[in-house]
Amino acid sequence: MAMISIFSHTAAEFAEAHTILHGKGKLHALQLYRQFMKKGIWEESDPMFKNAGHLFEKISNSTDRELLSVSSLLEEGDTVKLILSTPDGFLIESVVIPMQHGKTLCVSSQVGCRMGCTFCETGRMGLLRNLEPSEIVRQVYHAHIHLGHAINNIVFMGMGEPFDNYDSVMKAIDILTDQNGLAFGMGNITVSTSGKLEAVYRLAEDQARGINLAISLNAVQSDLRSKLMPHNRKEGLDAIYKAIFNYNQKKNREVLVGYVLMKGINDSLEHAQSLVEFLQGLRIKVNLIPYNPQRNDRFKRPEEIAIERFSNHLQAAGLKVLYRKTKGTSIMAACGQLGGKKQPSDLSKEN
Repeated sequence: MAMISIFSHTAAEFAEAHTILHGKGKLHALQLYRQFMKKGIWEESDPMFKNAGHLFEKISNSTDRELLSVSSLLEEGDTVKLILSTPDGFLIESVVIPMQHGKTLCVSSQVGCRMGCTFCETGRMGLLRNLEPSEIVRQVYHAHIHLGHAINNIVFMGMGEPFDNYDSVMKAIDILTDQNGLAFGMGNITVSTSGKLEAVYRLAEDQARGINLAISLNAVQSDLRSKLMPHNRKEGLDAIYKAIFNYNQKKNREVLVGYVLMKGINDSLEHAQSLVEFLQGLRIKVNLIPYNPQRNDRFKRPEEIAIERFSNHLQAAGLKVLYRKTKGTSIMAACGQLGGKKQPSDLSKEN
């Protein structure tokens, strides 16, 4: 019998698929979807199954609701790093981060990444494969429902470039925001890109998905940004500015601009002033992220006084600045640290 993955479908799609497969049971499948996705319950206790036990059995036997297996679970205070293993042996990392107004889950969209950013652990892996929508949704379900972390916000800032896997990410967002399921608000989801601008324009035209956009900038000197982020050679700073401006206009929303501070590289007051000048005319908020230690470090974290000086300069110039205390560094769960575990391709090279 064909198996229908509950994590690959919205409620309406799931109910329709079972109706086609069994010839009936649309409302029954919809009720089971609601119970499972909202509460983790799969049982025939609802009154509609009183005289339809056969339908419960049929829908149950044709529904794949298996979670990904847990490779490891690491904790630093309230920060939790969840490493899940796919059936083909790849490892997916996601992080539960305690925030002032609830918990945020940082999810992955790929195993590895092909963008090659030099300050990112994931970038050293290369791209091993894209994640399916169900694998993205399973990360959220595992943390939110199975482990009971009561996630408020979802950020696509884990392993991978989300816009390099655009269709799967958007499908996952549709499932995550289904009101008959996990029911996250569009405004509680943020997708971050290193500068895949075709996808930025595509999202700007998508009025149905009112999600938040973040763009990783990190330098506004073209040569420096190209060294830090090789993709800049293809889609440079002028193009990024135009894409952000277009997004502001089309969506009437501000964009979160990520800036990883690296000691002696991009953290001087001159760099801060260049950033101020570059961002003029845009509706943005700057997210300052001090560099986090990795394997074979090429960079260093600035001293706190340098971070404060940089932040104060931006704020004095009228920019909105977000700077939070780093969490999860000891378990390699902070920004830029994901992807340190060996994958099947690494192990095969050693044998």
